[in-house]
Amino acid sequence: MKSKLTQFAGSLFQPVIAVILGLLIGAIAISLVGGSIMETYAEMWKGAFGSFYFVTNTLSRATPIILVGLGATLAFRAGFFNLGAEGQMILGGLSAALIALYVPGPGWYRLIMALVAGILAGGIWSAFAGWMDAKFRMNLLITTLLLNYIASLFAGYLVAYPLKDTSGSAAMSQTKMIDQSVWLPKLFQGMSLHAGFIIAILGAVLLYLYMKYTVSGYETRMLGNNPLFAAYGGVQRGKLMLYSMIASGGFAGLAGAVEVLGTQYRYLDGSLSTPGYAWSGIMATLLANSHPLGTAFAALLLAALQTGGMGVERNTEVPLEIASVIQATLILFVSAKLSYGFLKRRKARAQGGTIT
Repeated sequence: MKSKLTQFAGSLFQPVIAVILGLLIGAIAISLVGGSIMETYAEMWKGAFGSFYFVTNTLSRATPIILVGLGATLAFRAGFFNLGAEGQMILGGLSAALIALYVPGPGWYRLIMALVAGILAGGIWSAFAGWMDAKFRMNLLITTLLLNYIASLFAGYLVAYPLKDTSGSAAMSQTKMIDQSVWLPKLFQGMSLHAGFIIAILGAVLLYLYMKYTVSGYETRMLGNNPLFAAYGGVQRGKLMLYSMIASGGFAGLAGAVEVLGTQYRYLDGSLSTPGYAWSGIMATLLANSHPLGTAFAALLLAALQTGGMGVERNTEVPLEIASVIQATLILFVSAKLSYGFLKRRKARAQGGTIT
């Protein structure tokens, strides 16, 4: 019991330490641009948690980051680096919008079908990369990364030409507005927070229980921690990889679906890629060492940095890029942690005589 609590506390402790380091580096950057450190961070706190309205904005922004992070967590725990969350999220959002617009039936039915469509679109797109790895040994890092561009450009073409909304005067690349009966319900009237946040939190809890207490979850962790031992124990790498990639992409596709159905109410070209939800989700996963609950907590911290940075830009002379400086520090922290882990494992193998 004590080891479980220690592991869980460690998954929360690492993101907090990373954010503290980021704030220290951010303080140096604020001083260099002539701003007040205390005033800037006070405005950042207000912008993220200063009122109930700002809290709901932060939680709303954290929702897609949590879902993307959970998908990355599943893939990373299985030992597969899925960097295609952005493309999976885009296709999930587009699919959800199209189902919500064109499938007949009552609103609740179309909402459920739209969410399922988002999961399926992201899962299939991710499985394609997994299939290429299993069939042709194509590197997942490369294929998932490049598939992002294909998905983004394909979705951009569809909403710029055949599926473009021509009823308005803005002439933007977007689908038609989704009927209000298909929107995800708001948790609080007049606020941006919607039911997608509940879905994200439930997803984090269920993924934690799955990884901790199921046979397939154990096999997933075993494959990621020690592939040779997993193969010796009868775990089929190709089969488990496809399942892991499908589930990982499904989480990302669900992130796109809840953002479209709960915030945008249509698919708008660039609306899912420009905010950087996918890369923030991957960063949250790495900060939390691929722990589902820790990933949700880290995603909340990253969302707070982003919404707080907007508050800084509104109310001070300090530029919005200060938040980017802090996030860049987090990336360095993650890179240092991964590099240290890699060197430590390599040293251990060398001492065991396994490296030539």
